[in-house]
Amino acid sequence: MASVSETGWPYVQHRGGKAGFLKVVDQRTMAFADYRGNRQYISAGNFAANDRACLFLMDYVRRARLKIYAYVERLALDADQELTDLVSDPTYKGRAERIFKLRLEAFDWNCPQHITPRYTEQQVEQAVAPLREQLQRLETENATLRARLENPER
Repeated sequence: MASVSETGWPYVQHRGGKAGFLKVVDQRTMAFADYRGNRQYISAGNFAANDRACLFLMDYVRRARLKIYAYVERLALDADQELTDLVSDPTYKGRAERIFKLRLEAFDWNCPQHITPRYTEQQVEQAVAPLREQLQRLETENATLRARLENPER
């Protein structure tokens, strides 16, 4: 996520979480919980002076990237209970401090050139699961056939 300081300098800070941490509120609005991090509050401070932001989202599997240009509103967790419930993840160990609500201004899909496909451990496990199952079947079959060769009278 990129923000702009009072002096006009850009600032880029990684924002991330489990898949789906960025929530769609409506056709032109997204939001996410801002969790306690390094306690510098640079992005939050920048939004106090300039509410513009750019998000750079990567989908390595599909080799796609999306730039989102938005206006940011900083909200207290108790400002909108429905929104807080939407962005909250009770399974996440971090502590949310605020909500960043983004009003979409524009977006741009970039070309896939130079995006190296990457996969999560879970995606790799799902992809190789059928191979593991086939390998197990073949190993069992091999063991059975070896046993027959070693004991032909069976």
